[in-house]
Amino acid sequence: MMSLAAMASGGRAATRSLVATAQLLAMVEKITGATIGAAVGVGVALVCIPAGICALGFTTAGIAAGSVAAKMMSAAAIANGGGVAAGSTVAVLQSIGAAGFSLGAKIGLTTTLGPLGAAAGAKLFKGKTSPGDKPK
Repeated sequence: MMSLAAMASGGRAATRSLVATAQLLAMVEKITGATIGAAVGVGVALVCIPAGICALGFTTAGIAAGSVAAKMMSAAAIANGGGVAAGSTVAVLQSIGAAGFSLGAKIGLTTTLGPLGAAAGAKLFKGKTSPGDKPK
């Protein structure tokens, strides 16, 4: 049974409705992709980066013997005449490894990586297109 609008337009209203539904579904998929991407970006900022720093050998107990961190510390100490300079890469990474990121660093990383992840997720989840659609 056709609606009055469908009968008046010769069936075109039903076609428009299907197109609108397809567009809505594509938008929902894009939003879903952006949400997933943002969550991944925040996860990378708060979990993966500190885990990677720890994997290099910058731990809460100090620099792990025989690790990449130990080699970096040795090179920095040789370059600076026996000590590691405050504010150097080794010092900053050791601080992160021992105490984690500061609140400001967490906010900065999540506000940067969250939107980047959302943009990547929205781009990856473009939504399905019908065979008649033209590429954008």
